[in-house]
Amino acid sequence: MESLKQDVISYIVQQLENEVGLDNDVSDLHHYLVNEDYFIIGTYQAKQWLGSHVFDVIETIREYEQSNFGEVSTDFSDPEKVANMYAYILGEEILSESDIYQEIQSDKNILEEDDIKNLVEDLKENLLVKA
Repeated sequence: MESLKQDVISYIVQQLENEVGLDNDVSDLHHYLVNEDYFIIGTYQAKQWLGSHVFDVIETIREYEQSNFGEVSTDFSDPEKVANMYAYILGEEILSESDIYQEIQSDKNILEEDDIKNLVEDLKENLLVKA
């Protein structure tokens, strides 16, 4: 499942390099990165991406939604919805694991260009370390 996480890190880096979230509230960055646009579009692409991890992904989503929302709302019969919800969960995890993001979040309210640059560098280091 590490490969799925790496794919989401790459996606987040791409989003940041396109200045997604710039000049917005730092606490909303997760939303801008993985909730405003689809990570995966299309049933075939979602099935390919989920592959043999699909049941572990479904269990992760089920636990996450039950814990955070008190109910499970993702339609597990729709691979695209499963893939995108998992990307949402991974995005939250990725940002929470970033020391740079934690520092930005504690120091500032608005995301600036230097913040994005530093966060991209941090995430790329994480990506390269895991590869």
